[in-house]
Amino acid sequence: MFLNTLTPKFYVALTGTSSLISGLILIFEWWYFRKYGTSFIEQVSVSHLRPLLGGVDSSSPSSSNASNGEADSSRQSVSECKVWRNPLNLFRGAEYNRYTWVTGREPLTYYDMNLSAQDHQTFFTCDSDHLRPADAIMQKAWRERNPQARISAAHEALELEDCATAYILLAEEEATTIMEAERLFKQALKAGEGCYRRSQQLQHHSTQYEAQHRRDTNVLVYIKRRLAMCSRKLGRTREAVKMMRDLCVFQLMKEFPLLSMFNIHENLLESLLELQNYADVQAVLAKYDDISLPKSATICYTAALLKARAVSDKFSPEAASRRGLSTAEMNAVEAIHRAVEFNPHVPKYLLEMKSLILPPEHILKRGDSEAIAYAFFHLQHWKRVEGALNLLHCTWEGTFRMIPYPLEKGHLFYPYPICTETADRELLPTVFHEVSVYPKKELPFFILFTAGLCSFTAMLALLTHQFPELMGVFAKAFLSTLFAPLNFIMEKVESILPSSLWHQLTRI
Repeated sequence: MFLNTLTPKFYVALTGTSSLISGLILIFEWWYFRKYGTSFIEQVSVSHLRPLLGGVDSSSPSSSNASNGEADSSRQSVSECKVWRNPLNLFRGAEYNRYTWVTGREPLTYYDMNLSAQDHQTFFTCDSDHLRPADAIMQKAWRERNPQARISAAHEALELEDCATAYILLAEEEATTIMEAERLFKQALKAGEGCYRRSQQLQHHSTQYEAQHRRDTNVLVYIKRRLAMCSRKLGRTREAVKMMRDLCVFQLMKEFPLLSMFNIHENLLESLLELQNYADVQAVLAKYDDISLPKSATICYTAALLKARAVSDKFSPEAASRRGLSTAEMNAVEAIHRAVEFNPHVPKYLLEMKSLILPPEHILKRGDSEAIAYAFFHLQHWKRVEGALNLLHCTWEGTFRMIPYPLEKGHLFYPYPICTETADRELLPTVFHEVSVYPKKELPFFILFTAGLCSFTAMLALLTHQFPELMGVFAKAFLSTLFAPLNFIMEKVESILPSSLWHQLTRI
């Protein structure tokens, strides 16, 4: 009787409402997947429902071993996803802020700037800062979040004495041109060398003086590195190369761990490529492309560029397919495969398949942030070598046929870390940049399921609206078939139970 009283309008309303609800779920699931890289329903079911349903047995030893393994893997992923300072980071006042003034966009994320603030406190402060009034002011300035408050504090410190770190802050954040920044860094160099000489004589007197000398060393290296970068940006590349070579020698002589964070050899490689001094580039690579040192996209792709330079001008994919690859071509292709395995995001920027943005102040090795930082400065060097980009275009995708899937082990390097996407989303401005993800994630099951459900119910609503009588017949037949087993069971129960008992139950 209930089924016979249902009208076609009911079926239209039912299917239309189902389609609307599943469509809303689909939109939310897609938005959540694009933003966080996972399905919301899947995440909730794994995080909250599985423990309630007893999916984890904490008493079993195998489970404890698995939990220990998961903890080890999480610690490994954290160590793999260590964020490094960008060796070629731009000047905040003269470059990043000018971009903001022109476009109205913020090129740096809060997370990136917060990491820079922590770096500045590590490089430019020590426990004895309270003994010198200007350094005490600067210690507070590096912790300020407001840029204008930092700049005001730097001017206040300079009123007391010539403070190297105050000049550094003004050169980085207040100077609006590279020439102005260079002038301030030269003043910082003069003040920093005086502090360095004084602390060098007293470094063995106590641990306090030793910490002060270490800080003065960091300040001096930072100033000289930024002066070299100013020379490079102003076209005085040979002068920049000389300063960077001196810094590399100084870095090898001094055994301070923080000096290795500057990665000055990457600045040197870029400047030597600008001079097209490929022999010296090869010599630098021979010194730093070592198994004991952390690899970088600059080292791997520069090595690939030098190998490609030897064959790229005469390389033809048609000729290579007919006669096979020569030894030199094979070496170049292997070098490209090695570089692509280390950072698979770089080729799309070098081949201009993705648009570049300003590089962040920090990068994640093997991540999209490192790829942007490398391509931003080295794309011109690849274009200068005839045929290099053509060779890269023909061979880079072959790398993925050599890497085991699903990336449980690497081919030439350790497996690609799974945490790069999350860290890159923190480092890069996702408002106007689409973060490159490797490997490409397949759509979760629940997105496909809701998409199918939405399409199916929308089709039913449309058919019911167009053919109400026919769809009503189909709906009644479907529901009758669906409830047929239940009706059969009810009939059997009625035949077994006494009629009086069944009558009392129905009355209840």
